[in-house]
Amino acid sequence: MTVSADLQFALRSKDVRTPAEFAVTEIRLETVQVPMRDGVRLATDLYLPPRLPAPVIAVRTPYGRDGDALVAPFISFARRGYVVAVQDLRGTGDSEPDDHDFYMFEPQDGYDFVDWVSAQDWCDGFIGSLGGSYVGQVQWPMARHPKMTTIVPEVSGIGVGTKTASLHMVVNALAHTIGHGEEKTEVPHWQLEPMMLDETLSTGFFNEPFVSPMLAELAESLPAIKDLSPVEAQDWLWAHYCSLTCAERAEFVRGITGSAHVTIVDAENIGPLFGQGISLDRHTLPSVDPTRQVAEFQAIPLLRTGWYDWFINDALATFELLRKHAPEPLRSKARIIITPSSHNSIGYKERMGEHPELQHNHWSNVDFTLRWYQTVRDDAVDEWPRVIYYLMGANEWRSADDWPLPEAVDTPFYLGADGMLSSTPPPEQQDVDEYVYDPLDPTPTVGGSIVSWVYPPGSVDVSAVQQRGDVLTYSTEPLEHDVDVVGKLRAVLHASSSAVDTDFAVRLSDVGPDGRAVQLQNGLLRARYRDLDRGAEPLVPGVIYPLEIDMWVVANRFKAGHRIRIDVSSADFPRFDRNTNLGGAPGDPVPATQTIYRDTSHPSHVILPVCPAS
Repeated sequence: MTVSADLQFALRSKDVRTPAEFAVTEIRLETVQVPMRDGVRLATDLYLPPRLPAPVIAVRTPYGRDGDALVAPFISFARRGYVVAVQDLRGTGDSEPDDHDFYMFEPQDGYDFVDWVSAQDWCDGFIGSLGGSYVGQVQWPMARHPKMTTIVPEVSGIGVGTKTASLHMVVNALAHTIGHGEEKTEVPHWQLEPMMLDETLSTGFFNEPFVSPMLAELAESLPAIKDLSPVEAQDWLWAHYCSLTCAERAEFVRGITGSAHVTIVDAENIGPLFGQGISLDRHTLPSVDPTRQVAEFQAIPLLRTGWYDWFINDALATFELLRKHAPEPLRSKARIIITPSSHNSIGYKERMGEHPELQHNHWSNVDFTLRWYQTVRDDAVDEWPRVIYYLMGANEWRSADDWPLPEAVDTPFYLGADGMLSSTPPPEQQDVDEYVYDPLDPTPTVGGSIVSWVYPPGSVDVSAVQQRGDVLTYSTEPLEHDVDVVGKLRAVLHASSSAVDTDFAVRLSDVGPDGRAVQLQNGLLRARYRDLDRGAEPLVPGVIYPLEIDMWVVANRFKAGHRIRIDVSSADFPRFDRNTNLGGAPGDPVPATQTIYRDTSHPSHVILPVCPAS
């Protein structure tokens, strides 16, 4: 289904068509210190229009509440009759204290902020929010407050999307730039990442034992886990962690990591202690049962994400949970928009000159957000499509009744001889393809669903990488007609390795008649985590395993004359850390010989959700 012209204009343009009610000189700015339940005061700027009480936009940020990029939209909202209350998070900007614990205090501070806003005489009862990344994450705790009306978290989810390798690129730079504290710098992360590039490229070697030694260490202070299996101990520790107060959780993480304050690196690295299924963003609002968690939300959510966001899988998994387990009317009113953007910039770049929506990143679009707020205030959410998404390749805005799209048909495409990819199942006789993965020369990240100011996020040409000796490539014949692929991507590789632990990565690309291979999406499986319910388990070298790889999601039209291409490798570095192939044993990284099987008993394939082209 297509999207209305009115909504399409708001999605395509950064211009604000909603007329202003007040001049800039009529907007009054105040700064107040808002106390939290433990007495810590958080610096908060108020943009007050002359007509009060008014609807409120409540924003919490770790990036500085008075940045130039933020002030302009805040004034735009205030000129159109909204109070904007924007707050520096605990330990950031002008807020107390003198150090910042990443994600740790958001459950209580977000709730307390909404409590304070709703009690002010300038609040007319409507409270909305907006913002992306960390500013999106802090909205989920705010959504639990009964006075919160709507949230608009961008490139954000509640942490239910999983990955089996650790983020490496840009994470270290972020750890040094968010908030106050030791080892923090005033250099912004987009400048620090290039400065730290040599360090990034010389590190990131994964070589952890299959059972974390931290479990044994923790058993001394937490005897309840002494007689439990590693998986049971991880489950118990996560439940224990979720039961703690915010301050107790921060103290717990500091005690494990030895850090003076919790950073994004600490939150990322401590995840395996609780099981690899606990992702970084679960720390924003820790919960044992995410289905019960979404049942506690009070505010109507409009999720905004992009096909090249580094956590798009989480945003869509969160939306699915909301659609299944949120209370009514929130369940029916939840909406999602999936743009062609990446996390912090443009993403899809094909035919940019013809399509203005590809030339900006869609973050905090003022006009679109105003339209959403008015829709919620008018109780007219049912008039909006439940899912709005950008169909790459066709360069069209489309809408759908739900996600995953009901009309999508999961269609297997099999890896075949001579690099062919087709819907024809493989023959009975065993056939294999091999390559050698060397951790000292890993298959490189060149773009895709990443956050980086060094590597270009989005739709890069990966044809040169596909020529490497450590990459296997499989392509269809040129398509006779358009093929729309919209939904979740999965690969099933029947594979063996010479290593006891290694990684397998699968990428989907769109190959044009000119030979350019445009990266769409990819996923990576750390083989030890091939069954998350069983925990980390070694491979037996030479044994064939069916490995299911989550390749995340996509929406793309493969046009007639184009080819669908899959490539298989064992690294996506430095996006993710690189496997040493040692399985925790001491020593230098070693190469691994990887074998992919293609026969009736071992039909390696990808599953693409194919929709009727229109």
